[in-house]
Amino acid sequence: MSTNPDGDRDRLLAEAVRLREAGRREEAKERLVALSGVFPDDAEVAYQTAWVHDTLGLEAEAVPHYERALNRPGLSATDRRGALLGLGSTYRILGRYEEAVATLGGAAAEFPEDGALRTFLAMSLYNVGRTHDAMEMLLTLLAATSSDPEITGYRPAIEEYAKDLDATM
Repeated sequence: MSTNPDGDRDRLLAEAVRLREAGRREEAKERLVALSGVFPDDAEVAYQTAWVHDTLGLEAEAVPHYERALNRPGLSATDRRGALLGLGSTYRILGRYEEAVATLGGAAAEFPEDGALRTFLAMSLYNVGRTHDAMEMLLTLLAATSSDPEITGYRPAIEEYAKDLDATM
């Protein structure tokens, strides 16, 4: 475990995360930026730093932290999924739609059961003019995940129409 003069990395990171979770995001950001300076190659610190910037609406500032987190070893699968979703959705918010599609498309391939990734990918596909692909993805996801009896009763039809929205049956 790495340490620094101000204390132990794990303790400092945990404190910053608790601050973010408690709604003290500015304070968490200050601590995480400082921690990033001490541990510039730490993927988990970079991910948490990106996350807090995102929660503050500082999307452009979050991007390099997400990218650093994803380009270093050390993220758990859960944190990797979260960083990919965060980066992809942040690219989308910033109007970087092609990068959003590439990031979220890769993430959805890596984590195929994650409906949130596919939802954000569908929004990004819409933004690049791929409306058919976006609708197909959303309809397929809706049919597969809805517990609404009005939806489940039409599941086979929705799944079929998702393949070709222009088809008539």
